[in-house]
Amino acid sequence: MRRMLLIGRSECGKTTLKQVLRGERITYKKTQYVSQYDCIIDMPGEYAENIDLSHAIDLYAAESDVVAIVLSATEPYSLYPPNVTPLGNRDEIGIVTKIDHFAADPKQAEEWLRLTGCKKIFHTSSYTGEGIEEILEFLKEEHEKCPVTDVMKELHKESFKNQANLKRYHLQ
Repeated sequence: MRRMLLIGRSECGKTTLKQVLRGERITYKKTQYVSQYDCIIDMPGEYAENIDLSHAIDLYAAESDVVAIVLSATEPYSLYPPNVTPLGNRDEIGIVTKIDHFAADPKQAEEWLRLTGCKKIFHTSSYTGEGIEEILEFLKEEHEKCPVTDVMKELHKESFKNQANLKRYHLQ
């Protein structure tokens, strides 16, 4: 799978979406740090909300293949300025969350994401599972699992005094 960075406002559903994509049980967790232990990088919402922290988004975007701009269908406004996605050099997608909420307006959220420059937009509900398969299919590559998993296993072997056999990834 390609690595995906989730960015968005606090409480827009990034961590819940991450839990569903990883097949975990949904539990409320306030993201306190950047979680990047597998193919999904979850950032605290404060990174998108605070200009003093926003530069870190670029650092983690460099380590991902896809940048997902997450916007809840219950949002009263959009945090993102128009035409912000052409500034990145990664695939940038939009994800509308909480489409099953009684106060949801997914069409408005989709319009805001289109204004940012997102061409591909997914509508999801972490509780009903709607849209999750489409995201997983989009992230699939020819490899079944993320190369990070293999590297972490080899590093674990090395930490127990075994010779590590790390594959070299470089541009050709």
